[in-house]
Amino acid sequence: MTRRVAVMSLALVAVMAMTSLVAQAAPMPLATRHTRDAVVNGTAQSLGRMPATQTIRFDIVLALRHAPELENFLQEVYDPASPMFRQFVTPKEFTERFGPSQEDFEALVNFAKASGFTVIGGSRDAMDVQLKGTVGAIEKAFHVQMGLYQHPTENRKFYAPDRELTVDLPFQLWHITGLDNYSKPHPLYVRRNIKVKSEAQTGSCPDESFCGSDMRAAYYESTTLTGAGQNVGLLEYAGFDIADVNTYYQNAGQTRYFAVTGVSTDGSPTSCYYDQGCDDTEQTIDITQAGGMAPNVTTVYVFVSDSSDTALLGSMSSYSPLPLNLSSSWIWSPPDPSTDDPYFEKMASQGQSFFQAAGDGGGYDGSAPWPSNSAYVIAVGGTDLFTQSAGGPWASETVWEDGGAGFGTNVPIPSWQKLAGVITSQNEGSKAYRDVPDVGANANFTFYVCADQSGCTANEYGGTSFAAPMWAGYLALTNQQAVTNSVPPPGFINPTIYPLNLSNGDAYFHDITSDANGSNGFPCVTGYNLCDGWGSPNGAGLINALAGLPSISFTPTSLTFGKTKVGKTSAAKAVTIENSGGGVLVISNLATTGDFALATVKATKKVTPCVAGTNLAAGASCEVKVTFTPTKTGTLTGDLQVSDNVAGSPQDVGLTGTGID
Repeated sequence: MTRRVAVMSLALVAVMAMTSLVAQAAPMPLATRHTRDAVVNGTAQSLGRMPATQTIRFDIVLALRHAPELENFLQEVYDPASPMFRQFVTPKEFTERFGPSQEDFEALVNFAKASGFTVIGGSRDAMDVQLKGTVGAIEKAFHVQMGLYQHPTENRKFYAPDRELTVDLPFQLWHITGLDNYSKPHPLYVRRNIKVKSEAQTGSCPDESFCGSDMRAAYYESTTLTGAGQNVGLLEYAGFDIADVNTYYQNAGQTRYFAVTGVSTDGSPTSCYYDQGCDDTEQTIDITQAGGMAPNVTTVYVFVSDSSDTALLGSMSSYSPLPLNLSSSWIWSPPDPSTDDPYFEKMASQGQSFFQAAGDGGGYDGSAPWPSNSAYVIAVGGTDLFTQSAGGPWASETVWEDGGAGFGTNVPIPSWQKLAGVITSQNEGSKAYRDVPDVGANANFTFYVCADQSGCTANEYGGTSFAAPMWAGYLALTNQQAVTNSVPPPGFINPTIYPLNLSNGDAYFHDITSDANGSNGFPCVTGYNLCDGWGSPNGAGLINALAGLPSISFTPTSLTFGKTKVGKTSAAKAVTIENSGGGVLVISNLATTGDFALATVKATKKVTPCVAGTNLAAGASCEVKVTFTPTKTGTLTGDLQVSDNVAGSPQDVGLTGTGID
C-alpha cells in the first residue's frame, strides 16, 4: 500500500513538473511572419476590434524536422549522377523523415482543444491542424488583438492580428493561416477587350476557337499516350459545377472519359452554382484544359478551399491516391511567402510536378506574384499559338504580350538558373533572384469556355490560367510513359530541363523568339528568356527525354593500339559515346583496366568531353580518349569501363595493344 501511494505520488509530481515547465516557458514566436505591412506602418486605418464572439476557421502548420537534411535530400534526388536520383519518398516516408513528430502533433491538438478550439481537419502527413474558434479564444491563445482595418488600396474592410503571434508550446510552430483576409486569392484568366479582334483561325471548337484537345494536337502531336492510369490535381479557391464541364464536352462534340472529384481540404463546399453567387469559370477552364491534353487520366481531383493555401497544399501533398500532376491558376499573397515552401519541397521530394500560372499582367521587375516565383514550382508563361488546321499540328508561335514574366526580390536564384548560359545580358534576367517563367504555352484569347450555366463563349477568355493545367496534362502523359518504361517519374522538372536545354540547343521546346522587342518588357532572345522561359513543348521529344529509356553506343566499339615501347605512352585514341535511346543518359564513372589510361579531351564547340556526371540527352554524344603505356612486351588487353544508368552497366570497350622492347 505504501509503495503504491509512493508511485502515485511520483507520477503526480512528474505531471505537475511537466505542467509547470510548460506554464513557465516564455511564449514561443512562430517561424514565419503574420503581420501585414499596412497594419504595422499604419497605412490601413484601424476600425476597432473584431467581435470576441465571431468565429474564424484557421489552419496551424507545424514546422519541418531536419530542414537542412531535406535540402540535401532534394539536391541528391534531382542529381542525375547521384545513386539517389529520382528515388522519391511516399507521403508517409516524408512524414517520418522530415515531417512533425507524433508527439508534437498530439501536443498541438491537445493545446488547441485546451484553448477552446474545435478540430475540423488536418493530419500529421499534411503537417497541419485545421481549427475553428472564436476571436476571443484566438487572441488569448496567440497573444494578439484581432483588429478591423480599412484596406489601403481596395474599397473594403479586412481583419488581421495587430502583432506577431506567440504560443505557449515548448516547440516552434511554422505558420497559422486564416487569421487575416487582407489579400484575396484571384484566378489568372482574363477577358478580351471586345474592341480587339480575335485571332482565332484554326480551332476545332465553335467559332474556330481552341478546344483543350487542340493543345494536345499542337504540343504532343501524337496519339499513343493519353494519361491512362494517371491523376491530375487542381488547386482551386472555389468548387465547380459539373454541368458546365459536361456542357463544354457536349458542345465540343467530345466525350469526357475521366472522373471529376471534388476534395474539400478544410470543410469548404466543393460545389459552385452561379445562381448562388459562385463563379466556376477558372475551375472549368482548368478541368477541360488538363483533360484536353490527357483525355484518359483516371481522375481530375479538384482540391477546394475558400481561403487557406496551406490547407490546399497540405491536402494535395498527402492525398491518396497521390496525384503527381498538379496545377494552380490562382495567385495569393501570404504575409510571408516562405509559408508555402515546405509543401512545395514536400511535393518535389515525392515526385510531384506543380505547375503555376505566371500571371497576366505583363512584365514585372521585383514584384513577381506568389507563388509563381517560388523556387520549387514550375512557372508557366503565355504564348500565342497558331496551328496548321483544326485539330492539327503546331504551325508557329509568338509571345503573348500579357504573359507574366520577371523576378521577385525575396527568393534567391535557384541553382538550375545559375548555370552558365541561362541568365545573360541578352535576356536581362536577374542573377540574384528567381526568374519567371520556366516554360510557356498558349494563353491568347482563342479558347472555348463554358461556365456559370450562362452559356459558352468563344475567343473571349485567355490567360496563363489555360497554360498551367495544359502542362499538368502534358506531365500526365510523361508519367504514363515513365510507368510503361519502369522508370521513376520526373517530378519537379526544372533541375532537369535547364541543363537539358543548355546542352541540346532547346531541341525539346518551341523556342519562341518572334517578339524580339519584348512586349512584356524583356527581350525574347534565343534560348531561355523571360518571355516564355524555354518555350512550349515540342512533341513527344521532351516526354522521351524526361521519362524515356536511355541507350548507349560506342564508336568505335573497340580500340587497337600499334606497337609501343615498354614504358612509353602512345598517342591517344578517341571513343565517341552516344545516347541512342530516348531518356537522359547519365555517365556516373569512367575507368580503364590493364596498361591503359584515360587522357584529357579538350572541349570545343563540336566536342563534349565525357566525364563522371555527364548527362546526354537523346541523340547527344561525348568523347573519351585512351592512351596505352605497356609494362611488358607482347599483346596486352584491357577495357574502357563506362558506368551509367543503362541496363547492364558498366559497359566495356575492348582495348588491345602490343608492347615491344
